[in-house]
Amino acid sequence: MNNVEYGDRDAALSGEILRTVVGSGVHGIAIPGTDDHDELGVYIEPPAYVLGVGSHREDYIWRTQPEGVRSGHGDTDLVLYSLRKYLRLALKGNPTVLLPLFAPEESLVTVTPLGEELRSLRDAFLSRLAAERFLGYMNGQHERMLGQSRRNVPNRPELIERYGWDVKYGSHALRLAFQGRELAAEARLTLPMPGIERERVLAVKRGEVPREEVSAQITQLEAEVRGLLDSGRTPLPLDPDLARIDAWAVSAQRRHWGW
Repeated sequence: MNNVEYGDRDAALSGEILRTVVGSGVHGIAIPGTDDHDELGVYIEPPAYVLGVGSHREDYIWRTQPEGVRSGHGDTDLVLYSLRKYLRLALKGNPTVLLPLFAPEESLVTVTPLGEELRSLRDAFLSRLAAERFLGYMNGQHERMLGQSRRNVPNRPELIERYGWDVKYGSHALRLAFQGRELAAEARLTLPMPGIERERVLAVKRGEVPREEVSAQITQLEAEVRGLLDSGRTPLPLDPDLARIDAWAVSAQRRHWGW
């Protein structure tokens, strides 16, 4: 098997403070025999990487499939971000990057005391910016589901042949819509997804719901989220708590290095 590896393996694994399952598994919408396995984590770089003048990758990536080849059942994708890169992405509300902060205990792969501290900061990352980011990712998946994406993103021919459309894009879009509504309405992210929403997404993923019906529901959920954000009827702050996160990041790195 031609595994793909980028980044400094030793630096990433020796400094790792948190890693969880992400993807369908953490959402509770994996279908046995169809999904790959995704993990995402965080590591603290050596002092020289942060304070020195040399240039270093800020992530470590390991995949069982070559670059450009879509992962399938039995494949594994691992991404570890340096703490500084992880925090930058999480502050922007990246839906995938936020998952390790909210992952349930059974999805934890690695967690150190500093990793627990990072997870305890989860609420500091939630903001209207994050809700907007969920909507952005949702719209991207919705467009691909409808075949309207301007990007050269391939559909899954096996799903097109079986269902007439790419139901996986549909399930991703609907999941993001449900999660965006929860985020905007309640300032939280429940993982795995709550039962009713989870079963609906699974039904879409199994090809049991017509594309037009899925699209209409996504559009309705988007309107609900948009209404909450535009009217200010959301408990989310405008921006994440940068000062709190920044103070913790400095402290965490100093303690990890023994300073």
